[in-house]
Amino acid sequence: FKENRKDDIWLVDFYAPWCGHCKKLEPVWNEVGIEMKNMGSPVKVGKMDATSFSSIASEFGVRGYPTIKLLKGDLAYNYRGPRTKDDIVEFANRVAGPLIRPLPSQHMFEHVQKRHRVLFVYVGGESPLKEKYIEVASELIVYTYFFSASEDVLPEYVTLPELPAVVVFKDGTYFVYDEYEDGDLSSWINRERFQGYLNVDGFTLYELGDTGKLVAIAVIDDKNSSLEHTRLKSIIQEVARDYRDHFHRDFQFGHMDGNDYINSLLMDDLTIPTIVVLNTSNQQYFLPDRHIENTEDMVQFINNILDGTAEAQGGDGLLQRIKRIIYDAKSTVMSVFKSSPLLGCFLFGLPLGVISIMCYGICTADTDGGVEEHEAAKKENGDRDLTDEGSEEEQEEEKNGKFTELSDEELKQKDIMEKKKD
Repeated sequence: FKENRKDDIWLVDFYAPWCGHCKKLEPVWNEVGIEMKNMGSPVKVGKMDATSFSSIASEFGVRGYPTIKLLKGDLAYNYRGPRTKDDIVEFANRVAGPLIRPLPSQHMFEHVQKRHRVLFVYVGGESPLKEKYIEVASELIVYTYFFSASEDVLPEYVTLPELPAVVVFKDGTYFVYDEYEDGDLSSWINRERFQGYLNVDGFTLYELGDTGKLVAIAVIDDKNSSLEHTRLKSIIQEVARDYRDHFHRDFQFGHMDGNDYINSLLMDDLTIPTIVVLNTSNQQYFLPDRHIENTEDMVQFINNILDGTAEAQGGDGLLQRIKRIIYDAKSTVMSVFKSSPLLGCFLFGLPLGVISIMCYGICTADTDGGVEEHEAAKKENGDRDLTDEGSEEEQEEEKNGKFTELSDEELKQKDIMEKKKD
């Protein structure tokens, strides 16, 4: 494979035998292989045990499992989308095909526009802008399609200020790239590759992190048709549509079904329906300080965020990181106990019991040892006192002994003096 892979285009799943996600992907991967074969695609589908062939996995930069890559010549493209058959097949067909797809007629343009919600088109001849467009396409082909067309192929309602130009068609209209207002072409395409309003899930939110935009979300229950749920969703949609020129460079709009995912991000329980604005670059979020009644309230809330008067919560500071560790640990323990109480008791109860016994043993050992050392020290001091000074009776006897010895000496001296007199 290593020697001959450049002769073909390969879609490869790098997996590990022990990986649960890899096992879950396996039936989907088999469907992908069958689909690509039935389509007559030039892409060959395979999978490789990255633990057995670690050198090849390392060569392609595989750091997690499963990792899906399309290998095309010297290039390796990472797949970062949902792990479904249709999404993987669409990715393979997009990346394996031409980098820039020409649109030769209006009929072809209309056909392609119906198939794609977001469509990037280069209009014009050879130019530095086209070279830049090709360069960006080689980087972002993993996310979206890139096309080229002449001006007469475009719909009649399209008006271009000058040629060459790069145009994005989405949300029922079109927008032209302006280097002076929009900055770098790559950044502009990365921002514009999403529709103005999205149904946001965890994967979409992860992808939106690359755009650098704040994400304004109506957190609702899609199954709840009450007025409050539908009203907040409508307010977000209206702001996304009617205030695009004001906010599209800084904001992405959408709604999210349910608050489970958003609660894990905010480490808090949000009451739905509600509106939250997320900054995916630093994990900050903003909540409105008053009830959002209409579009004007939402616009005011967004302007407060832009001018810095709205209070930011969360973030990626040290305190928040510690809080995140505690929250994740708590969530993990709770999920284990909810899914399998017996397993939770075994996994967490047994280690805690062993640790408790060890701590008790250490504490009691220290206490007994301290008492014994104290008694030993007291005894040693008492012995030393007895050795150095003796008891009171001994001291008294010694004193009396000295007195007795002195009295006998005096008597002897007295006898000598009497003999001398005689």
